[in-house]
Amino acid sequence: MNYITNPTRMTYENQRKMIFSLKKAYPFIGVNIIGKSMCQRNIYSLTVGKSRNPVIIAAGFHAQEWLTTLLALRFAEIILHSKSNRIPIWGVDPSGITRSIIIVPCVNPDGVEIALNGFESAGRFSEICRKIAAVSDDKWNSNARGVDINHNFDAGWNELRRMETESGILGPSPRRYGGYAPESEPETKALVYLCRLYTPRMVIALHSQGEEIFWEYGNKKPPRSEEIAKIFSSVSGYNLIENSGLASHGGFKDWFIDYFNKPAYTIEIGKGENPLPISDFDGILKNCIPMLTLAALL
Repeated sequence: MNYITNPTRMTYENQRKMIFSLKKAYPFIGVNIIGKSMCQRNIYSLTVGKSRNPVIIAAGFHAQEWLTTLLALRFAEIILHSKSNRIPIWGVDPSGITRSIIIVPCVNPDGVEIALNGFESAGRFSEICRKIAAVSDDKWNSNARGVDINHNFDAGWNELRRMETESGILGPSPRRYGGYAPESEPETKALVYLCRLYTPRMVIALHSQGEEIFWEYGNKKPPRSEEIAKIFSSVSGYNLIENSGLASHGGFKDWFIDYFNKPAYTIEIGKGENPLPISDFDGILKNCIPMLTLAALL
């Protein structure tokens, strides 16, 4: 199982190479384009299995959190290898994983490219990005026009906009600006479309860092969501956390719970300062494989 190595840079081109290496090695995987970014980069989904009621695992929402993209791709490889060779994952017989798994490795490919290769990689948005970054000391986490994708979903967005304004976030920013309207960004639209198309039973959003699991949205706690959250916490050692402050609204997990009333989780991998170093990856993978495997079963 050597189709994905652990590169020090998860560039868009490296992601593409990994995805199509997996497709070549495991032809039964579905590779689709669910949308395009502001800079017209493809937003890919990988599908294992053909049944209804899938779980969706999405990563790469924030530019500095590119290690989540590598985690999503490595998990895809592990699942594919296990199913192809009938090898258990974390003691789980792969024949028991009967429902589809849809993996979106990088929701925000432009942002990741900016974080790794600078503003030139934003093409016609490069000068806009420079101007946005010039008035802030924050590292770049947004998409190519300064919108934080995980603040752009239609869940309490007006309240979030008020909170952002009170915090001095008045327009495009390296992080935490939710856009001029909910679902204004093509990256957000792509993920919303995918969910509405497949109506998944559960979604997981991979972020970093903190070794934490967020599982509710305000007072909304879908059936089984707390039970599953406790299982995830038990097998990973990650802590269960309640949303607060600017993390209270506008996220993918928030929107999914609000719209579908089904379990959704934000999992903050690793500990430290973003971007987490590649040297942390093996430990992160070890902690996360049980959670992601169980997500495919539950």
